[in-house]
Amino acid sequence: MINTITQLVISALFTMSLVGCANAPTATNPIADGTRADLALLETTDLHTNVMSYDYFRLAEDKTVGFERVATLITDARKQFVNTLLFDNGDTIQGTALSDYQAQVNPLACDQVLAMYKVMNELKYDAGGIGNHEFNYGLSFLSQVTGNRFNVNLAPAEKGIPAQPCAGPNFPLVLANVLSVKDRQPLFKPYVILDRTIKATGADGKPVNAPIKVGVIAFTPPKILDWDKRWLNGVVYTDGVRELAEKYVPEMRAKGADLVVAISHGGLDAGPYTPSMENANWHLATVPGVDAMLIGHSHQLFPNAASTMPQFNLPGVDKVKGFVNGTPTVMANFWGKSLGVIQMSLVAKDGKWSVDKSKTIVEARSIQNADKTFVAPLPAVAASIKAEHEATIAYVKTPIGRSNFPMTSYFVDVGDTSAIQIVNEAQANYVARYVKANLPQYSTLPVLSTASPFKTGFAGGADFTDISAGDMAINNAADLYLFPNTLYAVKVTGAGLKDWLEAAARRFRQIDPTMTTEQSLTSTAPGYTFDMITSRDFSYEIDVTQGNGNRVKNLMHKGAPVSPTAEFIVATNNYRASGGGNFPGLDGTKTIIASPDSNRDVLIEFIKATKTLTRKEHGSDRSWRFTKVTTAGPITFKSAVDKLPLAAAAGINNVSLFKADDGSGKGLSVYQVNLSK
Repeated sequence: MINTITQLVISALFTMSLVGCANAPTATNPIADGTRADLALLETTDLHTNVMSYDYFRLAEDKTVGFERVATLITDARKQFVNTLLFDNGDTIQGTALSDYQAQVNPLACDQVLAMYKVMNELKYDAGGIGNHEFNYGLSFLSQVTGNRFNVNLAPAEKGIPAQPCAGPNFPLVLANVLSVKDRQPLFKPYVILDRTIKATGADGKPVNAPIKVGVIAFTPPKILDWDKRWLNGVVYTDGVRELAEKYVPEMRAKGADLVVAISHGGLDAGPYTPSMENANWHLATVPGVDAMLIGHSHQLFPNAASTMPQFNLPGVDKVKGFVNGTPTVMANFWGKSLGVIQMSLVAKDGKWSVDKSKTIVEARSIQNADKTFVAPLPAVAASIKAEHEATIAYVKTPIGRSNFPMTSYFVDVGDTSAIQIVNEAQANYVARYVKANLPQYSTLPVLSTASPFKTGFAGGADFTDISAGDMAINNAADLYLFPNTLYAVKVTGAGLKDWLEAAARRFRQIDPTMTTEQSLTSTAPGYTFDMITSRDFSYEIDVTQGNGNRVKNLMHKGAPVSPTAEFIVATNNYRASGGGNFPGLDGTKTIIASPDSNRDVLIEFIKATKTLTRKEHGSDRSWRFTKVTTAGPITFKSAVDKLPLAAAAGINNVSLFKADDGSGKGLSVYQVNLSK
């Protein structure tokens, strides 16, 4: 345990490391023409409450992530650059067992600061934006932990807005494009103008202190209205990113802003602009007066000369230098893997600062060193949230049952349902009981369930569900069900169900059987869109030689073809039922059950009631198969290293090792699947 003296020493050292722009202007002379200065904008994004380099599912250190390591990069950057401003892009307060514990298990009191914001306060952030996942726990929680009082009429499931502002971050959070239906005003301040004093060099070469005003505006994806419909429907609405930038940027300039920084939680899309675009930043970059963009949401790295991502290979996008339509832009990856840095060269003219883009440098600095080691964590971060971290670990160790087989997602793309079936069983059981007790008009309809794998290696070999046989605890349930969704059920026709499964099959690329060269089985569609049914009464095929929308074949229920007019009840989550993932027909209108219970809690209670899970009963049902096809060349997919025995144990006998190391340095191997078996 850290004693008081040690804490004071750590605090003193920590405070000394926080070097940057002064928080308030001091007396300075007017800016003389020719004065120059360098200003570094630092960005974190998509931290998702990965405060520690720790995996609460595996109860083990994970050096590849963690704010405590980014904090070291921040401290180093402040030593390197005499003038810095630190910003966060959003998706900050949700994402780990720590965030769920503070929001749902042991909710914070009004005077308590969220662990994530506590360490950000200590790093002295200058401002932050709001991501889509900030809305996951509802507006009441968001208002509390951000220290705001929203003027809204809450959804019926919400508790009241705190009577007075609660403890929150010490830095301003801004958001321009989410407005209250009640008063048609933004929930947060749409922008803030930061008054700072920076160290500069006069035209005569002598050092001077000079004032600067930096306007900061922020945006979030308008799709929140679908993704968190249960909290937001009829409560808030969104306005277009480009329209609001065109409104507020001149307003900030009129109030004296020398620079305007746009914190926009989204990626890049050069398609025709609409106010509801999820990734509108390509268009935002064309708005006059935006000097820099800090982006996120996509969980990618920009700039990145090697990136093959379509959004970074658009016209006007310089993925090498980090410019979008001439605007310096950075995206700092996710989970605390990197720090975004825009080094701006400023020059004064007519008493105002302007940006010399020819000398502006954009980069993303990884917590992983060139020799594959990782930067050391800043000790004060762990010391600051020691109690919260230990309480979360104690909570996730709570026992709930046993399993006689491992549940993993290493081979879920080729048919292993060991980590999917139990979720579907729990959801279907809940819905069937609910229908029997409360919805007798639907009692004759079959109840199905869909679930998807949340962890499919996106972040590397450790990013898979991996639960060993034996005792199960809450951390294992959280590994099976990652997000704080609530259980919903929808009524769909056979035709609608086919459309649903067709959308899920976008997970796979179209395979050309005649190609002799290697083809990747999986597409860029994320694992959480690969919804699947795991029922002994249901079966279907996925023909990957066909294009999207024409892949699902032989849809059968209890041995008979599914009629397009047949009706089913399907258990799912609020995200999917309300339109998340762009699944045709799922827009909230087909919902017949909107449960207040989270999918994870439903899963936990089912495991508790079942007590012992067996592979035969709970981990081997597989409703879908690939349509058999012989291919001239290898069909490959990636998974973690040395996992073939798990495939064999799950009955997946048509895979083999193709390449032991995929070359990414992320702990992945390349496997081959024989589609003719």
